[in-house]
Amino acid sequence: MTRAGSTLNEILQKTETRQKPDRSGIRNMNILFLEDEPTIREVLTEYMKMQNYSVTCAEDGEEALKLLRTQKFDMAVLDIMVPKVSGLEVLQYIKEQHPDMATIMLTALDDEKTQVQAFNFYADDYVIKPVSPIILLKRMETILRRVKRTGTQQKKGLVIHDDSYQAYYDGKSLGLTLSEFLLLQILMREPKRVFTREQLILRIFNEDYVGNDRIIDAHVKNLRKKLPEDCIKTVIGVGYQFREQQTE
Repeated sequence: MTRAGSTLNEILQKTETRQKPDRSGIRNMNILFLEDEPTIREVLTEYMKMQNYSVTCAEDGEEALKLLRTQKFDMAVLDIMVPKVSGLEVLQYIKEQHPDMATIMLTALDDEKTQVQAFNFYADDYVIKPVSPIILLKRMETILRRVKRTGTQQKKGLVIHDDSYQAYYDGKSLGLTLSEFLLLQILMREPKRVFTREQLILRIFNEDYVGNDRIIDAHVKNLRKKLPEDCIKTVIGVGYQFREQQTE
């Protein structure tokens, strides 16, 4: 039995008793999958598609390079021992021409030298065959989430990240408290609306807060100190409104 056949059998054995992958992760991402062994390529491609990835396959490194020159990908999953151009050479090309693209090396080569070489070319992960398709998908999802979050943080101007309760300005964290973040989030979501202090208290604290409504004034004051530009407008006699950023 060939090594490729043995690898496939082990992959299938590992997945027989597992449930289908979770669809709640990153969706509609474009994946370049470089793999020369047909059965492994077909099996793992189907698993990726089940996770709502758009997958483009390449059987050799030369084909992978052609695809990279004509299409845009969010991630490349690369076997190393492939015909014509090796996966490591493809990885090197990606990091020179598409430095923001996520990369995973998927290979039977488990020696330290090859792994070090891959990481020297800035591979995001190195996965040794045989691998469970579920584990591969989870590693892909983790890396894509990190890349997406980093991209959000690098956007210019004011950006809020709802999942982590973080706000950034030109890629730098503003270091907001939870109450400050929630106040900013509420105002940003409805920039044309003027909120009274009472409405903001109900949105932030629900009905659990007992005290003076001037607590909102204190939070606005702190936010203004942390925001590089004045994004919060005081509407006299009413409350507060988000001031939309001017575009040049």
